[in-house]
Amino acid sequence: MATMLSGAAIMDAALLLIAANEPCPQPQTKEHLMALEIIGIKDIIIVQNKIDLVSEEQAKENYNQIKNFVKGTIAEQAPIIPISAQHNTNIDYLIKTIVENFKIPKRDPKKPPIMLIARSFDINKPGTEIKDLVGGALGGSLKQGILKQGDEIEIVPGLRKEKDNKIIYQSIKTEIVRIMTGKEEIDQASPGGSIGISTKLDPSIVKADSLIGNIIGHPGKLPKVWDSFKLKQHLLEKVVGLKDELAVEPIKKGETLMLNVNSATTVATVTDLSKDKINLKLKLPVAADLTDRITISRLIGSRFRLIGWGQIEN
Repeated sequence: MATMLSGAAIMDAALLLIAANEPCPQPQTKEHLMALEIIGIKDIIIVQNKIDLVSEEQAKENYNQIKNFVKGTIAEQAPIIPISAQHNTNIDYLIKTIVENFKIPKRDPKKPPIMLIARSFDINKPGTEIKDLVGGALGGSLKQGILKQGDEIEIVPGLRKEKDNKIIYQSIKTEIVRIMTGKEEIDQASPGGSIGISTKLDPSIVKADSLIGNIIGHPGKLPKVWDSFKLKQHLLEKVVGLKDELAVEPIKKGETLMLNVNSATTVATVTDLSKDKINLKLKLPVAADLTDRITISRLIGSRFRLIGWGQIEN
């Protein structure tokens, strides 16, 4: 779920994939739909896959199960497209439905750019000569604004450092050398789709996805970095993702929770709480605005399960 929530943070729309040869809903399907609702993704197409593995009657029965499942949710009016990915059946119709239903959101290009980092990596091959090394690469998506080649950028929360026997995080400043989308180089990037940017960063800083969850923007115009905050909580009635429905119990002082903030994932300890607010101390700092929705998951059994969401209170 941490991977799904982090990835969904940079999306405008979603395909909800359901297998025609399994009863609907499966626990994970419930969890993913609830996550989309919490994040605020309303443009959804339901893809009923594996129709080649069932009879026509079974496919229709599964279709009715899907309709009953999404009734009263954000996906109630979502198109349901039966496909067989294995045999390339109805893929053309799915693409047509995507084009017709997923409209490009209106963007404000004057907003300060904010890019959510979903990947960071070193593109230099082992044995590359020092003179031939290129800077670290960052992949993700622009949430707002525009980034251009040559822009000076700042990355927050940044690098983990130790100072006076304390762990601190220091923002990083660098410059955009190239911007890529797919295999094409572009002069500037705007929201919509994923991009990769080459920088002047030391490759050792970015290797092995070490900067996932960080945010890129122009220096001095980035969201605040938090290592603790007060969250106004909105808990679900039932834990999603379990076969048996389980009521969501109130959050307790001292409890450890998992939080997803934009593309970042961190764990936090509840230090204090009131009726609908919880104070949290984060293990890893995050950059976030007061308007960002933060998903809350609790460890149930061996997995973190989605139990609600919240927003930071100043």
